[in-house]
Amino acid sequence: MSKAKILVTGIIPEQGLTELKETFDVFYDPEVETREWILEHLSEYDGLLLMGTKADKELIDAGSNLKIITANGVGFDHIDIEYAKSKGIVVSNCPTGVRVPTAEMTIALILATVRRLYMYDKIVRDGNWVDVSEEKYMGMSLQGKTLGVFGFGRIGSEVAKFAQALGMKVIYNNPTPLDAELEAKLDVKFADFDTMVQEADVITLHAPALPSTTGVFNADVFKKMKKTAYIVNAARGVLIKQDDLIDALKNGEIAGAGLDVFETEPGVPAELRELDNVIMSPHAGTGTLEARTAIAKEASKNLISFLQDGQALNQVNK
Repeated sequence: MSKAKILVTGIIPEQGLTELKETFDVFYDPEVETREWILEHLSEYDGLLLMGTKADKELIDAGSNLKIITANGVGFDHIDIEYAKSKGIVVSNCPTGVRVPTAEMTIALILATVRRLYMYDKIVRDGNWVDVSEEKYMGMSLQGKTLGVFGFGRIGSEVAKFAQALGMKVIYNNPTPLDAELEAKLDVKFADFDTMVQEADVITLHAPALPSTTGVFNADVFKKMKKTAYIVNAARGVLIKQDDLIDALKNGEIAGAGLDVFETEPGVPAELRELDNVIMSPHAGTGTLEARTAIAKEASKNLISFLQDGQALNQVNK
C-alpha cells in the first residue's frame, strides 16, 4: 500500500517532523514552496501541514485530493474552514503546544509594558539617563493589581496562573463562565465584559478571531478603562481596532499596550511605532525552538491519526 503524501509549508523545525516522515511521504522545502508552487502541486497531496500561507477557496480548490489540513498552531482564521468542510476536508489545529509559550510571552509583555522597559531601553541606548524618582518616569507594580483575562481557555488560564504568582488578582470574561467549584480551585472570578474593562489594571486578550470578537476593543472600551490601565494582546490582532488604540495611547485614555499581534500585520503603522508607551513583538508568542518543535509534533499527530487511523484530532470544522 502506497504511503499518503503530505505537503509541509512554511518554516518548521525538522526535529518536529521526524514521526511524520517515518509514517508518510513528506515533501518539505521552504526554498521552493511559494504560493504559486503550492497551487500548482497541491493536487498531488493527501494532507497539508499549513504555515505561512492562506488556505482560501483558491488553495482549497487546488487541493483536489486533500483529506485534511492541519494548522501549525492554534489559530485557524487563515483557513476557510466552512469551505473546506463543504469539500469534505477535515481542518484541525494545535491547541496544546502553544499554551505555555504564548502564556510566557504574555507575561513578558505585561511586565515589559507596566515597567516601561521600551522607554527605559531607548533612553539608555540613546546615551541618556533619567531619575525614576520623578513620577512621570515611573511604571506600575503588579502585586495587588487586577488582571482581566478576555478569553479564559488554555492560554488564558495559564496566564492567570503566572499572574497569580506575581501577586495579581484575576477576573475573567468568557462566553461561558466556569462552574463555581472550578473558579474556587483556580482562584478566579467571572466578570461581565464592562465590569472587567472598568476594574482591571491590566487586560490581556486570549480569544479567537470571530465575528463576535473582531474589533471588540475599540474607542468606547478604551474610554471605560482606567487611565492607569494597560492592554496586552498575544492572541489575534483584529480583536483591537488599531486606530482607536493609537488614539487612546496618544490621548492618555490608557497607560500603555503590549502587542505581539496587529490588525495590519506584518505592517505596523508609523504612528504606533513612534509611541513610547507601547512595546511590540512580531507575532512571536510561540517563537522558541521548544515550542515550534512541540507544535510540529502535534500537527504531525493530527495528520497521522486521521490518515492512518481514521480519527480526527483537534478538528475545528465538525
